[in-house]
Amino acid sequence: QVQLVESGGGLVQPGGSLRLSCAASGSFFSIYNMAWYRQAPGKQRELVAGMSTSGNRNYADSVKGRFTISRDNTNMVYLQMNSLKPEDTALYYCNAVAKVSDSSTRDIWGQGTQVTVSS
Repeated sequence: QVQLVESGGGLVQPGGSLRLSCAASGSFFSIYNMAWYRQAPGKQRELVAGMSTSGNRNYADSVKGRFTISRDNTNMVYLQMNSLKPEDTALYYCNAVAKVSDSSTRDIWGQGTQVTVSS
């Protein structure tokens, strides 16, 4: 079983910064793409940022230039969020594609961490 555990959410004032972390653990061969999604009340879950094992990154237009996704070699992914806006308020989810056997992968989700941007 593969688990993702997020941390780093909280309450921050507009213009502030937060850094989210996500750690993958459990039984798997390797982790492929990792990403951050978010879901605000009454809205659909949306992709915030993604990163492949080769280092390619993609971002939602709304966060380009403010958020940075990064990974290390210990199956962790981070989201540095700067210049936060009230519209960034949401539950942020970590997502990963894990190779769990020679012929199969699994799409894994964390439990979410709340980010609230408010004065």
